[in-house]
Amino acid sequence: MVTQRSPKLDKKQVVETALRLLNEAGLDGLTLRAIAKELNVQAPALYWHFKNKQALLDEMATEMYRRMTEGAHLAPGASWQERLLHGNRALRTALLGYRDGAKVFSGSRFTGTEHAVQLEASLRSLVEAGFDLPQAVRATSTAYFFTLGFVTEEQGVEPLPGERREGYDVDERAARMADFPLAAAAGAEIFQNYEEGFEEGLRLVIAGIEARYGIR
Repeated sequence: MVTQRSPKLDKKQVVETALRLLNEAGLDGLTLRAIAKELNVQAPALYWHFKNKQALLDEMATEMYRRMTEGAHLAPGASWQERLLHGNRALRTALLGYRDGAKVFSGSRFTGTEHAVQLEASLRSLVEAGFDLPQAVRATSTAYFFTLGFVTEEQGVEPLPGERREGYDVDERAARMADFPLAAAAGAEIFQNYEEGFEEGLRLVIAGIEARYGIR
């Protein structure tokens, strides 16, 4: 039996619906069946656009990136450090806009080439500052991986801004680990104040890049 294309369904609708449902159900609860039900079509109709869930996640990550870069701008002549700071701050903000946003983004393959514009500019900035290309790739990738990992852990505690999972009460944790005073006190740094933690961590990464390659 050949599945007929639904005249009222297009790829953009599917992706927008998936991103909306992601905030309600999270990545584990996001299924093609749930998306089809929301769109009032049969699940097989989605396979005209996406052969499987990973293909959908790839397009969702691409759309997240498009939205992140809409209207984004950086002052001409920005240093490579400023580019890394600006780009990774924007990435974190974008990922935090979606439940499990970091998990969707991580490991997904962009379906277009829009990302190449920013990547080219970032790599050129580093190369012009004195990095060779492999060093520039490692520098940008390390900062990117830090941001993805940080937000993955952050969303494990706070799935969405202002929403906190049970089991991450800092005072309760400190009392339970009272025999390990440093580990107990560390909870206040690990499981809250994410804005400060991200900024400090990103600057540590950049300082490490400067120290490793001797380029400022």
